[in-house]
Amino acid sequence: MQLIGQYDSPFTRRVAIAMRCYKMAFEHNKWSVFGNAEELSKVNPLIRVPTLVLDDGTALIETSAIIDYLDSCVAPEARLTPQSQPARYLDQRIVSMASGVSDMAVRLFYEERLHKQPSRVFVARITRQLAGAMVWLENDRAPRSGETWFGGGMTMADVAVTCTLRHLGEAHPQIGDLTRYPALKKQCAGFEAMPVFNEISQPFIAPA
Repeated sequence: MQLIGQYDSPFTRRVAIAMRCYKMAFEHNKWSVFGNAEELSKVNPLIRVPTLVLDDGTALIETSAIIDYLDSCVAPEARLTPQSQPARYLDQRIVSMASGVSDMAVRLFYEERLHKQPSRVFVARITRQLAGAMVWLENDRAPRSGETWFGGGMTMADVAVTCTLRHLGEAHPQIGDLTRYPALKKQCAGFEAMPVFNEISQPFIAPA
């Protein structure tokens, strides 16, 4: 399999970490949506990452769909996504919030980076949404004990939040300053210290 996308993308990083945890061999293609748009369009016409190309040439797009496929390839007890309710929807609740934060962080970066005159209304709205999501995540995590979000083994919620907050902190340092969110800071520090998170890692590179 071939995973397309750089690890400064929280979505690509999430997929790669899952594949390492599942002991799946893959080739890492470091194409970017700006620098390699022409090549990427031939595989994924949306020109988005991550894109996972299977051994038969089928290209899978969109992070949740890729994770769903990866989960189907391993035994239920090995999956990062819980299989039974309510654990499953509670985990996906956190994953969804983390995904929303990453989506908005990317949109905000493009607005500020690609426009000579960014929309003040748009920037203010996205900034407010991101701040609200950070408080929401902090309030959900703070009452929980243990190294993982739900107190058991690592789940996709732990992976998604860690990847999201690393990206947010590097792309938008003021918004992603975790000193204001001690529970999230502790959560992320623990996971970033793990070998798989160290291996699947790349400092944020702003698009040219």
